[in-house]
Amino acid sequence: MLTDKKIGFIGGGNMGEALISGLVLSKAARPEDIICSDIDREQLDQVKNKYGISVTTDNIEVAKTSDIIVYATKPQILGAVLNKTAEALDMSKLIISIAAGVPLAAIAAGLGKELRLIRVMPNICAFVKESATAIAAGEFVLENDVEMARAIFDSVGKTVFIEENVLMDAFTGLSGSGPAYIFTIVDAMADAGVKMGLSRKNALFLSTQTVLGAAKLLMESGEHPGQLKDRVASPGGTAIAGIHTLEQGGLRTTLINAVESATKRSKELGDMMVKDFIANHTNGK
Repeated sequence: MLTDKKIGFIGGGNMGEALISGLVLSKAARPEDIICSDIDREQLDQVKNKYGISVTTDNIEVAKTSDIIVYATKPQILGAVLNKTAEALDMSKLIISIAAGVPLAAIAAGLGKELRLIRVMPNICAFVKESATAIAAGEFVLENDVEMARAIFDSVGKTVFIEENVLMDAFTGLSGSGPAYIFTIVDAMADAGVKMGLSRKNALFLSTQTVLGAAKLLMESGEHPGQLKDRVASPGGTAIAGIHTLEQGGLRTTLINAVESATKRSKELGDMMVKDFIANHTNGK
């Protein structure tokens, strides 16, 4: 899918490096076909030495020489970076943004021309190649553009295609913010283990491994979580007693409310980001 495609990354920070690592280690793309730009020369040298890719401090060079351009910048500076590279962008290039909170409509309005735009939102688990990533396509994407985007981000996890304007905030509330919920649950389970007499080290390991194993079983079995839960909860046993306590504490309602709150907050932040993005981009022209 990515054979003979030149892939450029504007931004070589944590997420940019995670994507480069995924592409190179999975052999989805060749190091010689990848170029990355950043203002941090030390970071560029590190990425170059690790993965054998080309690096530069010139964003325009990346934009001009790449077939696929991934804007892996902070949302606050995306407008300025796009403004400086806009001259090199046209319909011959696939443009991917991973800037949180900046919808495709804002990018398109800021650039003011027809472009093959895709918005992608990975989560923090990309660092261990287990991201849950959402992909949304703009109006002018060509056949296979989404597939190429998926090929890039499948190298750091799994991807889903969603409706940009309707569901991206919901994705943020569930999977974008979701690792934080799981980290909190793991921490609480470890505390419970300590309370029951386990060492902190063993309690944290067991809590983490339990979540990992449960997630893997759920993914590989294809069974509904309720079915798996019923297999663990034998009549009059320990699991059903624990589940009863969770229900008394409102675990389901709390998690549903957490996703809803995060989704609403994502929309609020997105609306503010759109106004700032368009204003700053327009002022930069």
